[in-house]
Amino acid sequence: MSGSQGVEAMEDGAAEAPVRARTDDTTGVPGPGRRGVRTPVIRFRFRSALVLTLASLAGLAMFLWPLLGGTRPRTGGMAHTADAPLIFLVAMPVLLAVVLAEMASGGIDTKALAMLGVLSAVNAGLRPLGAGTAGIETVFFLLVLAGRVFGPGFGFVLGATSLFASALLTAGVGPWLPFQMIASAWIGLGAGLLPKRVTGRAEIAMLVGYGIVVAYAFGFLMNMWFWPFTAGPDTQLSFQPGAPLLDNLHRFAMFTLVTSTFGWDTGRAVTNTVAILLTGPAVLAVLRRAARRAAFDAPVTFAPASRR
Repeated sequence: MSGSQGVEAMEDGAAEAPVRARTDDTTGVPGPGRRGVRTPVIRFRFRSALVLTLASLAGLAMFLWPLLGGTRPRTGGMAHTADAPLIFLVAMPVLLAVVLAEMASGGIDTKALAMLGVLSAVNAGLRPLGAGTAGIETVFFLLVLAGRVFGPGFGFVLGATSLFASALLTAGVGPWLPFQMIASAWIGLGAGLLPKRVTGRAEIAMLVGYGIVVAYAFGFLMNMWFWPFTAGPDTQLSFQPGAPLLDNLHRFAMFTLVTSTFGWDTGRAVTNTVAILLTGPAVLAVLRRAARRAAFDAPVTFAPASRR
């Protein structure tokens, strides 16, 4: 190699090195020597954190208002039929506000929106494979993995949009949909809040454990919204208006154990466990590679045209 060629190679290397370092620091994806460290695709600024907190509090009130309100339950299997449309109209603008607020503040770009659309569509396509039969739910494992890679804000929005898209695909739109959207959004949010530096087999074990916990939590929450209206007025498992809160919670715990925990919820937990064990390492690698290639939050720069 001639002296001039060596100088040119050194100059090229010096020009390229900062670009590589900057990409590793801003993509939010583990680079060399930095496995498990990532920056969320949708960052938690004060405004977005406030919106997510208010949405979560509103969602919790949706599930628990029969216990906290002390009203007598209406009879009939279609619980919340009258108020669910109102809840839906409140929940959807809140979720959209998360995205719009982050777009306005520069926290999410078109690449992140495209990733959100793709993963929502994939999740919607996966759900009919199980359709909840015997608790087989194929929609949650990808939500957990994506929330892990892209962060809590992205996981929250993905949980809601995935259930909304899958409901349109499977004709599952009904008074239960806003409750499913909020509960799934919490699952994606929690996945993004798991410890960041856990890697390798420990990471898969952590995600499996999380998948089991949220499988039972999802069933617990979804049972809450219709339990006061379906257990009947005069049984040991019935909701009792005016009774102490702990007494009603005990009745509900027995109701959900008998009707859901040992069946549907356990099937959901097994599905999450098997899916994460079998596909987790590969899916995590694909998502992280996609995020690295997309270079979320990387500044866009334009180099001057070379003169030759």
